[in-house]
Amino acid sequence: MARPTGEGHPPSTATARTGAARSVDKRPGGVTGGTATGGSTDEVDDLVAAWRGQRPDLDVAPLQVLSRVSRLARHLDIARRGAFAAHGLEPWEFDVLSALRRAGRPFQLTPGALLRATLVTSGTMTNRIDRLAAAGLVSREPDPRDRRGVLVTLSERGILVVDEAFADLLKSEQSLLAGLDSGQRQLLAGLLRTLLIPFDEGGRR
Repeated sequence: MARPTGEGHPPSTATARTGAARSVDKRPGGVTGGTATGGSTDEVDDLVAAWRGQRPDLDVAPLQVLSRVSRLARHLDIARRGAFAAHGLEPWEFDVLSALRRAGRPFQLTPGALLRATLVTSGTMTNRIDRLAAAGLVSREPDPRDRRGVLVTLSERGILVVDEAFADLLKSEQSLLAGLDSGQRQLLAGLLRTLLIPFDEGGRR
């Protein structure tokens, strides 16, 4: 059975393989299937070649970048979930706890600040704080600067859990980047930053 060529399919275990370098196509969209250093190719090369064959009237160049970003995001999601699950956390729990941890002592933020840090609705954040408090990972305290407000504070147990989960996450992320040297990582980080800045600036307006 032919392998699906759509971008939405998850990467298979044969995502990266080595073969003969593919021929270069000078039309918009780059190479016929993509050519990488040393002749290595991946499934994105195949789907680009398939789309080029089916829709030669379109510039499929964006797939060369964004389909790979999408596939890497899935691998990262798997790595994140594994690192967090080892410490009894869901990804959303880590997001809230890590926002508090990054704030520095006394590891305390308002619900509004947590909303901005995690990009969820107020109702969702209230529910999440309730669940984290029930688990003993955070506590609510009156805000001395606002008689009607509260502060969410990371508990000692919460500090321990988020620190251990973060250390495990970094190990997983190092493994994901093992194929790149430090210079390549810096170059990739700079390019991705350039892509993301307009979206980040739009979110601040």
